[in-house]
Amino acid sequence: MRHPSWPHIVEFLKAFPSGSLVADIACGNGKYLGISKVLYMIGCDHSQNLVDICRERQYQGFVCDALAVPILSGSCDACISIAVIHHFATAEHRVAALQELVRLVRPDGKALIYVWTMEQEYNKKSKYLRENRTSQGMKEGISNDTSVQELLVKQLPIVGNQDSAHSVSSINDFQDRECNSRNVANSKLPIHTNRASFHSQDLLVPWHFKGNPDKDKRVEPFGPLGSRDPGPVFHRYYHVFCEGGLEAACQTLSNISIL
Repeated sequence: MRHPSWPHIVEFLKAFPSGSLVADIACGNGKYLGISKVLYMIGCDHSQNLVDICRERQYQGFVCDALAVPILSGSCDACISIAVIHHFATAEHRVAALQELVRLVRPDGKALIYVWTMEQEYNKKSKYLRENRTSQGMKEGISNDTSVQELLVKQLPIVGNQDSAHSVSSINDFQDRECNSRNVANSKLPIHTNRASFHSQDLLVPWHFKGNPDKDKRVEPFGPLGSRDPGPVFHRYYHVFCEGGLEAACQTLSNISIL
């Protein structure tokens, strides 16, 4: 697997009783699908190649859009969304992706969400920032030590007829609270430098295609340091969340509790 599993996610999954149904939305190469042998885990991803890797490992996976997951509403005991929501370019799509997670879980079910966070402070001993590094164009790419925000959401019992989300005005209020965000459709996005502070919420991160025959390593962040032939560069969109931004997005939804 490309990176080791994050301990908090493993702990979250292993806390569920035997036979629980857990969906990993945008599961990638299936890193978390085999964490617990007593859970029934199913993954989905937009990439056919990644889903093929999951199937080669004997995991259950299928191709779909994270905004329209073909799983019965309320059928999952839990969902996980790991480093996914920050790839959606609009506030409406980010909220819709969160709402889809809520739709999938049963009443009292839980969803664990991870996103990249804007705040990478030196005085907080961030693993991501490197001293004396400034944004001077493309460097090595992004590190797996990037600070992330974790949020646990619980689905509440539905009372009466509820819309899937609050009104558009609620989403607009959420947008207004975002820090240093921009209209992505009409902007030239900056290219981020590895281990530098984020200067914009909306940015492009350079990734290198390494051409490695190992399918687990098809796309890596700029390859190893000092690589003389890093391969072609792909730029991937990220929206890094300010402190409280993910909570604000979740608060536009109905019938949930943030734990």
